[in-house]
Amino acid sequence: MPPAFGPDNVGRCPVQPIYFGHENPNTRKTTQMCGIAGFYHLERDKTSRPDLLKRMTDTLIHRGPDGEGYFQEGQVALGHRRLAIIDLQSGQQPMYRQNRELVLVFNGEIYNYLELRDDLKKLGHEFISSSDSEVILAAYQQWGTACVSRLNGMWAFALWDARQKRLFCSRDRAGEKPFFYTVVDGTFVFGSEPKVLFEFGLRKKFDLQHLEAYLCFGYVPGPDSLFENVRKLEAGHNLIVSDGAFRAEEYWDVDFTPDPTLGERPEETREKFAELFADSVRLRMRADVPFGAFLSGGLDSASVVSVMPSFSNEPVSTFTIGFQEQAFDERGLAKLVAAKFLTQHTETVVSLDSGIRSIDFLSKFFDEPFGDSSALPTYWVSNQARKHVTMVLTGDAGDEVLSGYPVHQSEKIATLLSAVPSGADRALIGGLQWLGLVTKSSRVKRVTKLYETARLPLGERIVQKQNSIPTHIRNELLDRRYDIVPPIEYVDRILKRRPEYNQWNKLNYWLFKASLAEDMLVKVDRASMANSLETRVPFLDYRLVELLAKIPERMKMPRLVRKDLLRRSVAKRLPSELLRAPKRGFTAPESALNLLQDDGVQIKSRLRALISQLPIRPEAIERLILNPDAMGTNAWWTLLMLSSVANGAKV
Repeated sequence: MPPAFGPDNVGRCPVQPIYFGHENPNTRKTTQMCGIAGFYHLERDKTSRPDLLKRMTDTLIHRGPDGEGYFQEGQVALGHRRLAIIDLQSGQQPMYRQNRELVLVFNGEIYNYLELRDDLKKLGHEFISSSDSEVILAAYQQWGTACVSRLNGMWAFALWDARQKRLFCSRDRAGEKPFFYTVVDGTFVFGSEPKVLFEFGLRKKFDLQHLEAYLCFGYVPGPDSLFENVRKLEAGHNLIVSDGAFRAEEYWDVDFTPDPTLGERPEETREKFAELFADSVRLRMRADVPFGAFLSGGLDSASVVSVMPSFSNEPVSTFTIGFQEQAFDERGLAKLVAAKFLTQHTETVVSLDSGIRSIDFLSKFFDEPFGDSSALPTYWVSNQARKHVTMVLTGDAGDEVLSGYPVHQSEKIATLLSAVPSGADRALIGGLQWLGLVTKSSRVKRVTKLYETARLPLGERIVQKQNSIPTHIRNELLDRRYDIVPPIEYVDRILKRRPEYNQWNKLNYWLFKASLAEDMLVKVDRASMANSLETRVPFLDYRLVELLAKIPERMKMPRLVRKDLLRRSVAKRLPSELLRAPKRGFTAPESALNLLQDDGVQIKSRLRALISQLPIRPEAIERLILNPDAMGTNAWWTLLMLSSVANGAKV
């Protein structure tokens, strides 16, 4: 049986002696996923403190157990924790170039670094290492801040240009790697996780205006956060710090404007997609360490695994977790894929532990409250994979780039229903409501809800479909005397960036810019890095994203067929049982989340403690305690994760 989930689990990184500025000689060399930290005094007469930089960087040891390094000069200080994947011997950071006038700390991987290095060599650049970090520095030398448009990968980095006295920070196009920042007493401070900013001295305090956004979505859309003065550098943005000020600027955005010619040549489009997908997998298999892939019973991860053997001389390692509950267990489908593609397959049945203990443990890595309970199974599968490999490919983002969620089907139906005359509409809803009461059918209830929301504006439909805490319970919980921003304002803020889109592509834009960046990718980053495991996402190769965004709706989802493009190309080789299987989310089973309610006494005290710290009505909490079934299990998770973080927050 696997070890109990909790603070003593093997996923935690043991404390080890510190080796300044070089690899730890006692650690097995493994990967380039990292943690970065640093600060820049906006006032020139301030100087950096070595002890402070080290403490900040040490908070990220789980992200980089293999080594550390520091740079300090005048106003600027940069720290780095390393998990080595490429160039194990000479890829240490900070990385220097141009007589130490350029200094880089970098978290991520640049997959096309070999091709970029060849291009830069032709332009006269020389290299002393084979690392992708040095390629970023040379690219900056050659093209300045525009260098990021040539990078194919995931990254969050800070690059100090001593000649221009400029700190150049950047985050990848989709937001795979995190970058948080703030200003404290005239000092710009940044790090891979909020805990870095708190270690510098920022007061840990909730920003209550964003509370309902968290309760609704399970996260706060960037650039905001649930902490006062903690900002997120948004995906596809650079941030420049110089001359006592800083500014963020967008360098890339996904464009969902359809290209009708792609739909007119479907076979050619499918072939182009398959070629790009294979090349994306090939690039993400570049590593100097053992690696494998997460394998669920879904189309996306199975498609990734189906391509990997073409670029490997050895069997691919695949990892699956299972549960006793058949409705949540996909081991059977995963095993079919593993057998077909002859993978070295490892499956583990998860043993469950205290729900409260799990939440408290995970909150240390997420820092912000995180209202998506699928963080639990993501942690579990990462924990098991890390026992065998240091890096894995995943099937994440397939639903976002292929328009493959059930909500996409609902949106197509809603468009049709909105044309039904209002009188007939009311009669139909009444009939469905009666049928739902009589039959108690969950499917009838879903259809009824779809009819009821079909005439709402898209932004309101998006808010209604969130799966954290429902609107009517939020209305009970929150004390409206406080200045709390309604969730619809966050949705409208994003949708207004693309007023020209139709409803379908506005939904796609929201899912890519908010749900993917702030939920799915955050979950995978924190849960995997808690285990010092790197994850790579082939579906987020920007070439693939840009192609798929342009493909018309009718080709992505003819009638109501999800992921038709994938099914007719890469997935054709998958077992037929998997192609016919209904979609299941990667979630924890009910028994795991019911453990939250088993900790009854502790939960009651946690929830009551929230009353004194947040604008939450005491009577509403008491009603929920007396009637726990009034909320879904994910809603309980959302509230209890909030309480776990609040225990350490001064509000």
